[in-house]
Amino acid sequence: MATYHCPQDGTLAETTSLTWCCPVCRGPWDLDFESAGPLRPDALSGRVNSLWRYEEVLPLSSPVTTLGEGRTPLVPLTGTVSAKLDFLMPTLSFKDRGAVMLAELARRLSPGRVVADSSGNAGTAVAAYCARAALPCTVYVPEGTSPKKTEQIRAHGARLEIVPGGRESTAMAARAAADEPGTFYASHVFNPYFLHGTKTYVYELWEDLGGRLPDAIAVPVGNGTLLLGAALATAELHAQGLIDTRPALVAVQAEAVSPLAAAFHAGAQDLLEAPAGPASPTLAEGIAIPRPPRARAILAAVRESGGTFLTVTEDQIRSAQLDLAARGFYVETTGVACWAAVGGWTDRSVVVPLCGAGLKTGLAG
Repeated sequence: MATYHCPQDGTLAETTSLTWCCPVCRGPWDLDFESAGPLRPDALSGRVNSLWRYEEVLPLSSPVTTLGEGRTPLVPLTGTVSAKLDFLMPTLSFKDRGAVMLAELARRLSPGRVVADSSGNAGTAVAAYCARAALPCTVYVPEGTSPKKTEQIRAHGARLEIVPGGRESTAMAARAAADEPGTFYASHVFNPYFLHGTKTYVYELWEDLGGRLPDAIAVPVGNGTLLLGAALATAELHAQGLIDTRPALVAVQAEAVSPLAAAFHAGAQDLLEAPAGPASPTLAEGIAIPRPPRARAILAAVRESGGTFLTVTEDQIRSAQLDLAARGFYVETTGVACWAAVGGWTDRSVVVPLCGAGLKTGLAG
């Protein structure tokens, strides 16, 4: 059995309910569940070639909604830097790892409708998996979202709501809809099932590297869903005795929108006071999150791992996208941020996610 719990005030709720946040503080849930047992490396060889092969450590099993997500290639880029090609997922981004968990959970709860909010990739993933599960879906996106992403959302049959303003305005609109009776909020930020999907990224690294992990794992961070999933996985692998040491988590933000990096380097436990006015524009639209709800957990996870925050400029993003394309990888602008930040590292091994296809946004201008 799994239970939602609030890390701020200890409130509990059943996962069979449609309560999408803590009713006391309105913060995001964490998830308490007992795994089916330790993961045995020798038991993996005959299993399905998707993220569901790690069924012992997942809060759901025997999915109906799957599109074969997971098990993306790991390829070397330099002598010390490797890339995991998560842009080869069914909807062309890593968000499929968490979206399949949300859609499968929603299918089992049979809500009247599913709503989601996104800067694009989470929305396309939720739309696709809801289509697979035959669930009615509405996706809220900010104005200015890539036309290719909105086209994909519509193609999967979801209703699209374009919200004036930025990412925060979009989240507020979706949360208002989520409070309506019979609604399942497929939030990649508030629902912890999403994080237990993204943690499979690290389980795949561990398996592909022969039962070890690199010295560092770099991830782009906006709402922090991949980073927090990585933190879950490294903690679980260490607790099971499957790794001796946990890798450093290196969080990468666009310099233009870097509230977490600012808080980290100021030694703060939570976000600093936000500057007045709208957030600066950035090519890395997928991580342009001014006030991520899980900020405290993200900062704590990076510090606990011995990692750090790095930021990249718009020019670095442009250059990194072209550099990866010259190496054969056409990646969207958010997905190149980690390569821009750590591609020159030579002193330790590091893996970067190429987490969204270039067809999602096109080349940066």
